[in-house]
Amino acid sequence: MTFDLNDLLGRTSGQGGFSGGLGDVFGGLFGARGGTQARGPKRGADVEADVTLGFADAVRGATVPLRLTTTGGCETCRGLGSAPGTSPKTCSACGGAGVTTRNQGGFALSEPCKACRGKGRVVETPCSTCQGTGTTAHDRTLTVRIPAGVADGQKVRLSGRGAPGERGGPAGDLLVNVHVTPHRLFDRRDDHLTVTVPITFAEAALGAKVVVPTLEAPVTLKIPAGTSSGRTFRVKGRGIARKNGVTGDLLVTVEVAVPQKLTAEAKKALEAFAAAAPEDPRAHLVEATR
Repeated sequence: MTFDLNDLLGRTSGQGGFSGGLGDVFGGLFGARGGTQARGPKRGADVEADVTLGFADAVRGATVPLRLTTTGGCETCRGLGSAPGTSPKTCSACGGAGVTTRNQGGFALSEPCKACRGKGRVVETPCSTCQGTGTTAHDRTLTVRIPAGVADGQKVRLSGRGAPGERGGPAGDLLVNVHVTPHRLFDRRDDHLTVTVPITFAEAALGAKVVVPTLEAPVTLKIPAGTSSGRTFRVKGRGIARKNGVTGDLLVTVEVAVPQKLTAEAKKALEAFAAAAPEDPRAHLVEATR
């Protein structure tokens, strides 16, 4: 049995056969795709911008102005690339398809047209504003709302606020890189705010009510007697608002402040306390080594 490759690649017809060879199949496929891409709408590019927020603004959310430089359609030629009063001509090399086809070894290979650079049109009289490109740089100022609870390093995507599309295509997106400056008192842990509050030894030993700062109004926190340094208390609902409407908490860590200088009276009082309460807090360490 003999097999002729020319029969497969040639222009044969008949029942179950090809009305054109494989060259026509591949050529039609790539040619149609290239022409559609060249003439169809094109989505605008995504644009990135940076914004720096204070810690409190990041927690509450803020509206900020952003100045952007993007590439869009030339207003002089309305994106056509040709001088006013003229129009681009259909490329004679590709017939407006944006691609050219050449036969190679029985196959039809398609590639972007070199004469029109795949656009399907040739600008004979270029626009003086955009030099025939159809696009120019545009400066614009946008008012952008940064949502509450945004974290340092987070990206906020705003749909349709990027570069304009081409040939009627949709605009790209705006990606805002958020930078948050540290706060001198507060930090964050997920949706919770954290703060460290110093207390005196007497407050830790006897218990007390201490005023604790928040990003809103201060709150009063009850410290129970016998509180150790480093203990953390939770103040409900004083943290960062979540998207589902629930707000995180404020985590308050207390640290016993040791006075650097003592008056004679204070020193005598502490000596009297030490004599009245001779408990050794390190006794269990010695017992553990025996």
